[in-house]
Amino acid sequence: MEVSDFSTTAEVKIPTDPLLQIIGQDSAVKIGRLVGQQRRNLLLVGPPGTGKSMLAQAIAFTLPKPTTEVLVLHNPERPERPIIEVRTAATRKAQKQSPIELFDPSVIPSFVSEKLGFRCRRCARLSSPDASSCFACGADKYRKVRGPFEDLVMGQGVEREDRVHTTRVVDGREELIIFERRGGKVAMLTQKDLAKMAELAKKAQFKVLLSINRSTFIQATGASETELLGDVRHDPYGSHPQIGSLPYTRVVPGAIHEAHEGVLFIDELSSLGKMQRFLLTAMQEKKYPISGRNQSSTGSAVRVDAVPCDFILVAAVNFNDVASILPPLRSRILGNGYELLLNSHMPDTSENQCKILQFLAQEIVRDGRIPHADSGAVDELISFARKKAKEIDGKSGLTLRLRMLSGVLKMAGDVAVSNGKGMITREDVKFAMKNSRPIEEQASDKYGSWYRASLADLGMKKDVSGTEVG
Repeated sequence: MEVSDFSTTAEVKIPTDPLLQIIGQDSAVKIGRLVGQQRRNLLLVGPPGTGKSMLAQAIAFTLPKPTTEVLVLHNPERPERPIIEVRTAATRKAQKQSPIELFDPSVIPSFVSEKLGFRCRRCARLSSPDASSCFACGADKYRKVRGPFEDLVMGQGVEREDRVHTTRVVDGREELIIFERRGGKVAMLTQKDLAKMAELAKKAQFKVLLSINRSTFIQATGASETELLGDVRHDPYGSHPQIGSLPYTRVVPGAIHEAHEGVLFIDELSSLGKMQRFLLTAMQEKKYPISGRNQSSTGSAVRVDAVPCDFILVAAVNFNDVASILPPLRSRILGNGYELLLNSHMPDTSENQCKILQFLAQEIVRDGRIPHADSGAVDELISFARKKAKEIDGKSGLTLRLRMLSGVLKMAGDVAVSNGKGMITREDVKFAMKNSRPIEEQASDKYGSWYRASLADLGMKKDVSGTEVG
């Protein structure tokens, strides 16, 4: 297929698979698919604008949705040490369902149904516990006790109970049983049920730290230590029972935790500096504690251990920054992943020209504010890609520094919109190519060099050699 087969970018069919939307990086696409399937780490090396972040997002798109959510629970014994609980969707569903079986009053022991207000003490007929007298014989089923000895008076009924404690023998051992009235039914609570209820009551105070519906792509480029590793917020009243807030409510996850079961993307990895060692620990342990980062904060006394952070690291650096990566971290990436050098240009073939066309169509749709481009505009943009490959890389081909190409396209689209056009034309692209150049190029055209432009900015008419500026 040739570019000439299309009259506008609107006719281009855009792939639904994000990995197939990446052009000129066939090896990267293949490895990126492996990264998602096998949960490997990936280090991308290449110049800016070659699709590193786009590849990371595409990998995240191929991952299944998270299957667990993470809760931070209040610890009554030690509030400054909240507890982490990880639960699956199945666990959530099971916890929502009541594990307690309800029985009809007719099948429970008679003395229990009497005390709960279901059975008449005189005729043994069953009726609603809300009725204080038996509908069959008219006797009082129960009454409120008004004195210390009134419940001993014969024929006057007894006080209705909400819970009745008794015992039963199971496998030769006596076990506590509690019968509890629940509407028109009776719940039978065993010791096992009571233990579960006590555990649930203990967990009643909790905060969802990581939702099960969270994103599988987290970007931590330029993150601070707090943003990367999490924090515990300051409360001027501390954990005061009346006006303060409990520590578990102030726990904030970091990017490494938010990326659990997903992709953590860090562009300019070397900019993390010493924080790379924390990242290394998180990758090794797949768990990292959250604690207060500010020593003067009330959160500094709070620590949450074993917070899960099982993520896929996709990191990116430029050529000159590879040496700034912490050696153990790079070794960890290589030990369970890949290092990949991205292409900065591709051969000038009809197939690759169609890929440029596909990229232009994708950018127009993604932007949503500019019209499609006609064939003349596309030809001009392909020529621009050919020119930049020669200027920057010194190669005959088509540039893959696509951010630069996207900038020209968007300026051309904005010009077309401002002129009331329904299509980007060749003239719009030419205008954008002339006016979207870096400021260094514009200064060189106007003043002859960046140095002379700086002198002009300072108001100096001549440089050190006595030459006129501008």
